[in-house]
Amino acid sequence: MIRRLIPMNTEHSFIQEEKRAVSGCADVPVLCLCAHPEGLVLLGTPSGIACVDAHSFNLKHLAQTPFPVKTIAITNGRVWAAGGSFAAEFSMDGERLLPLQTSRIPLDVLKLHTVGSRTAAVGANRIVFLDEGREELEGPPAVLVSSAVGPDGALFAASESDLWVLRAGGWERITPSNISSLLIRDIDVDSHGHVYVASPHGLYVVSSGFAEHIGGSEGLPCEDVRFVRTAGGELLLGTAIGAVVCRLGRWRLYSGKRWLPSDEVNCLEVDAEGRLWVGTAGGVSAIERREMTLERKAALFLERLRARHVRQGYVSSCILQTPGDVNSFIYEASDNDGLWTALYVAAESFRYAVTKAPDAKINAKQSVDALIRLQEVTPIPGFPARAFVLRGEKVVKSNGEWHATSDGSGEWKGDTSSDELDGHFFAFSIYYDLVAEGEEKHRIAKAAAAIADHLLEHGLLLVDVDGERTTWGVFSPEMLNGPWEAQRGLNSLEILSHLKAVYHMTGDERYQAAYLDLVQNHHYALNTVKQKITTPGEVNHSDDELAFLAYYPLLLYETDPDLIALYRLSLERSWQIERPEACPLYNVIYAALTGSSGDVEETIKTLQEIPMDLITWTMKNSHRSDVTLDEEAGRFGEVQSLKPLSPAERAVMKWNGNPYRLDGGNGGREEDDGTFFLLPYWMGRYYKLFL
Repeated sequence: MIRRLIPMNTEHSFIQEEKRAVSGCADVPVLCLCAHPEGLVLLGTPSGIACVDAHSFNLKHLAQTPFPVKTIAITNGRVWAAGGSFAAEFSMDGERLLPLQTSRIPLDVLKLHTVGSRTAAVGANRIVFLDEGREELEGPPAVLVSSAVGPDGALFAASESDLWVLRAGGWERITPSNISSLLIRDIDVDSHGHVYVASPHGLYVVSSGFAEHIGGSEGLPCEDVRFVRTAGGELLLGTAIGAVVCRLGRWRLYSGKRWLPSDEVNCLEVDAEGRLWVGTAGGVSAIERREMTLERKAALFLERLRARHVRQGYVSSCILQTPGDVNSFIYEASDNDGLWTALYVAAESFRYAVTKAPDAKINAKQSVDALIRLQEVTPIPGFPARAFVLRGEKVVKSNGEWHATSDGSGEWKGDTSSDELDGHFFAFSIYYDLVAEGEEKHRIAKAAAAIADHLLEHGLLLVDVDGERTTWGVFSPEMLNGPWEAQRGLNSLEILSHLKAVYHMTGDERYQAAYLDLVQNHHYALNTVKQKITTPGEVNHSDDELAFLAYYPLLLYETDPDLIALYRLSLERSWQIERPEACPLYNVIYAALTGSSGDVEETIKTLQEIPMDLITWTMKNSHRSDVTLDEEAGRFGEVQSLKPLSPAERAVMKWNGNPYRLDGGNGGREEDDGTFFLLPYWMGRYYKLFL
C-alpha cells in the first residue's frame, strides 16, 4: 500500500552548470583571461587577444600582437597586454580592439595590474608603470614569480619563498612565521587582504603573519596548485589535474572533456554574470551557470532522449561515431534494450499520472508496444528477446546470439536474462496501473501472463530457442536452493515479484498458488531477507538495481502482513547498505514503499548534480588528494573510493554502475539516454516526495 508523503518543494531554482562551445577558438592555447565590463571576455593567446562575446560564446575579433599575450589588464577603459618584454595598448571600439601602441619594456612581464589609474607591469626584479613617464620601481630583494593587488591598491609580490607588500616606506616582507618553508607559484589577494598562495603542496591562506594550509583533508581535490584567483567569494585554482573551484564552501573539480578541452589549466576567470571561463593548453572552456528547476531539467532530458535515443520505441544509449559529436550518432541495439526501454515506459507512465500530458501517454504506449514486440518476434511463447532490429536498419548490434525472425523481417537477440524480465514486469505493472484503459489493460496483462506461463511451464527456467535455459534466466528451487547460492536472494525476490505482479493484473489464482508454493514450500520469502551481497569484490551494482525494481511491485501489491514484514526486512537492509550512494531511484522506491522521506534531500542533490552532458567522457579521479581509496577493488578490478563523488565529477553511468568507481568513461563514444534521471524524478513527483 502506498503512503502519500509530505512533499519537499524542489522547484525553487538551483544553479546548473554546463560547458558551452566557444566558436572560433578551438584548439588555440589560452594563456590568460580577462573579463571586460562590456560583456566580452578577452583571451590571451600566442598570437594576440581574442575577443569573445560572453553571452553568445562567439569570437568577435582577434587583435594580432607580435608577442604571446600572457597577461591582460584594463585601466581607464584601455586594454593593456603583455608578454615577454613587450607591452601593447588598445582602445575598445564596440567588440573590436584598436591598437594604439606596442613597445618594448625593460623586463620580462609576469603580470599586469591596474594600480589606481595606472597600469603596472611586474617583472622578476622591478615594476614598470606603463604611462608616459614609464616610471620604474625596484622590486623587493628577491626574484619574483607572481604578484597581486590588494583591496586598497597595495601591490603584493612573491618570490618562490617569500611574500612582500609595497608600503609607503618601501617593500615589507610578510612571509608567515608559522610555516617553515613555502614554495610559491602564484598569489592573489581578496577584498580583506588575505593572501592566497598556490604551491605544489596545496593552498595557503596568509593573514597578519599567519598561514593556514588547505589540502586534501580539507577537501582540496589536488594539492599541486599552479594558479590562484579570488573572484567575488569564489576561489579559482589551476591544478595539475584540471580546474578547481571553491564555491559556497564546496570544492569542485572540473576535468576531462565534459568540462575542459585540456586538463592543463593556465588561467580562470568569472565574468560579470557569473560564468566560469577556463583557459587551457587546448583552448578555452566557458561553463555557463544558469538557473534551473528539476522540472525544466527533466524536459530538456526528454527532448534529447526523443531526438537521439528512440528506435522503434526502444530506448537506449546511442553510439557516437565521432567521439563527443552528437551529430554523428547511430542507434544501438544493446544487450538490454528490454530493460532500458522498460524503465522509460515507467518514467513516462509516472509523468502521465502526474501531468496528464498527452505526449507522455503516447510515448509510454509506443515503448510498451515495443516491449510486447520483443515477445512477438521470437518463436517461443512468452520468451522476450533482448533486442530486435529490422532488416537493413542502420544500427550497431551488440555482441551475442542473433536469430532471424520467421518472416525474415529482422533479427532478434536471444539468451535473455533475468534483467529483462525484471524490466518487463516493472514496466507492465506500472503502465497497467497508471496508463492503460479498457482493452489495453487486458493486452498488458496477457503479455505479462505469457512470460509467467513460460516460466511455470519450464520449471521456472527461461528456455531459449535451443531448448536450453538461458545463462541467467534461473528461478527454480532446485537451482536457487542448490548450486545457485550467489543468486538465491535476488532471483527469489524477482520471481516472487513477477508472480505477484501478474496476479495483480490478471486475477488468475494459478499465479498466486505458484507464489505461495515458493513461499511456503521453498522458503523464497526467507531467501529475500539477505539478498544484497556485501562480500568485498563481489558487490554487484547491477543486481542492486534489479532488486529495487523487484521490490516495487512485490511490496506494492502484497497485503499479507507477515510477508510484508519479511520483505520490509529485506528492503530495509538493502537500502541501508545502498544509502551512502544517494541513488535517487533507490531512495524514491524506498520512500514510496515505506512512507518515509527516503533521504529526499540527498535525492534532490543528486538529481541536481547529474550533468546536462550525458556523453560518456573519460573521467579520472583516482589521483585526487581528497579521495580515500578503498583497499578492495570493485567487481571488475576497478579502483574505488570509500565515498561516492558527485555525479558532476564522475563518469556518466546508469544506476547499475558502480558509483564508487573513480576512473571511467570511454572517451566520449556514447551518449546515455538519460532515463536514469527521468524515472526517479517523475516517480518522486508521483509519490509527492517533492513538488
